[in-house]
Amino acid sequence: MATTFDRAKLDTGTLDIRPMTPAIGAEIHGIDLGAPDIAKRVPEIRAALLKHGVIFFRDQHLTQEAHIAFARHFGELEVHPATPKDQPNPEVLKIAYGTKSRGQENHWHSDVTWRECPSLGSILLAREVPECGGDTLFANMHLAYERLSDQMKRLCEGLTAVHDISRVFAKRLGKQPEELHDTYPPMRHPVIRTHPETGERAIYVNTAFTSHIEGLSKEESRWLLDHLYKTAWDVEIQCRFRWQAGSVAFWDNRVCQHFAVSDYFPARRVMERVTIAGDRPFFTP
Repeated sequence: MATTFDRAKLDTGTLDIRPMTPAIGAEIHGIDLGAPDIAKRVPEIRAALLKHGVIFFRDQHLTQEAHIAFARHFGELEVHPATPKDQPNPEVLKIAYGTKSRGQENHWHSDVTWRECPSLGSILLAREVPECGGDTLFANMHLAYERLSDQMKRLCEGLTAVHDISRVFAKRLGKQPEELHDTYPPMRHPVIRTHPETGERAIYVNTAFTSHIEGLSKEESRWLLDHLYKTAWDVEIQCRFRWQAGSVAFWDNRVCQHFAVSDYFPARRVMERVTIAGDRPFFTP
């Protein structure tokens, strides 16, 4: 039996939390993430993140330095290989689209699962947004796991999947897969992951970076991955966030997948992401 995690016991202190759906997501009001004493609120914010999977804040007009400082309260930060090497703050990944480019994150995925230790979470700040469109959806992959049949759970719990950076970033960075693999070799992670803080289990394969499941034929792997990918499509385990300039989304990459809707072309959308390093995924039988 998987560990039963009691969210009611999480201490979110005096935070003004307004859940978005019963399954996932909450807005937190009346807090300034750039405040000098924000460190005092970090335990409450972490508890809210564990409770809701993704948390949102409005009217956070942070400098890059303040964005980075807030994220550091939750752990070490990553530098993404798509970040320009001469950028003053390498921890900030700029994601910008406009009249000459369309958004490319419009598929269900978890961030950087091609790392040996994928991210704990991402903190995304909206700098410029279209008048409408460009929402981001989030799915609770623990609930996706819970909705699998018992037989499917038993099958998936013993499997390992391979995650490959080149599936997305070879073309974007103009490199051959072999070049990227010299620095970021394909990684093996459990198909079902145990959350290191809650003990809950979640589906941990995604359309962006998962290449195949080990030990299965190509056809078997493709069929099973397609089945698991589609579990994120269930609207009853999702929330949808409409951005405003200054909005912040902070999601737990260990239990969430997200989908950035690319319906706003040719309008401009500029986001900045700071990512917190995590640990190596594992499955507890």
